[in-house]
Amino acid sequence: MLKLSLGPILWFWSKSSVYQFYSHVAEWPVDRVFLGETVCARRRELKPEDWLALARDLKACGKEVVLSTQTLIESEADLRRLRRVCEQHEFLVEANDQSALYLLSREQLPFVTGPAVNVYNTGTLRLLADKGLRGWSLPVELSREALADMLVELRQQDLDLPVEVFGWGFLPLAWSSRCFIARHYNLPKDRCDFRCLQHPDGLELRSRESRELFRLNGIATMSGARYDLMRQLPEMADMGVSTVRLSPEWQGMAQVVARFDAARRGQWTEGDPLQLIEAPPCNGYWYGRPGMERV
Repeated sequence: MLKLSLGPILWFWSKSSVYQFYSHVAEWPVDRVFLGETVCARRRELKPEDWLALARDLKACGKEVVLSTQTLIESEADLRRLRRVCEQHEFLVEANDQSALYLLSREQLPFVTGPAVNVYNTGTLRLLADKGLRGWSLPVELSREALADMLVELRQQDLDLPVEVFGWGFLPLAWSSRCFIARHYNLPKDRCDFRCLQHPDGLELRSRESRELFRLNGIATMSGARYDLMRQLPEMADMGVSTVRLSPEWQGMAQVVARFDAARRGQWTEGDPLQLIEAPPCNGYWYGRPGMERV
């Protein structure tokens, strides 16, 4: 049966909100939980010790816990925080950039890669496997055809590397050294007043035709439409996908997890997962189409 994972919180939430969220996660039917700040180094509501304490609590509740690294490293301070994550031996690490890959391979520690790491062929997977790779996440822009080809090649090469597919949430598309939320408020990046806290599910960006294009999330640009591959779960299981990732949202995640859990067990319900934030669904990338399309 497909496993369900809960990705790292991509948004900026208060410390109390994060703790409250994960107190519920402990009771949800997810197999793996990713923890850590992956977007912006200025988001320091939780310190590394806090993330480790949460990881231990969730592990005690029977969850497999993975610590996620920052996606865009910009300073020596970022590198110091990255080293603290990569040099601990208590939890598996999700590498989200080349800096993390280097540190983890240097320490000879096992790791998995996140969707931000450009894994487009089995040659890359074979190279990373020699460095300690134990599993990988399909880049969000790749199609089911590309994944199917890679899985066939992995089996032919006798490489046992479980694959995870991003199956629900606003897609992380790009990262920039510029903070778009600070720019929206005409503030410098280093004195942003932490305005992201006012947008717990990002700042919606529409076209002149009022179409949802993107969601701004600090230095990250997210999709304006919500990726939803719930109906594709049987296909993924047949292909050999190991895990489906659900990306946390501010509201409604308990219902989303419950629907995906029922779907992976073959128990289909009427309608789509509850959506408390209005956003059109999309699944275009899975079918090799523009990502914002729904096939």
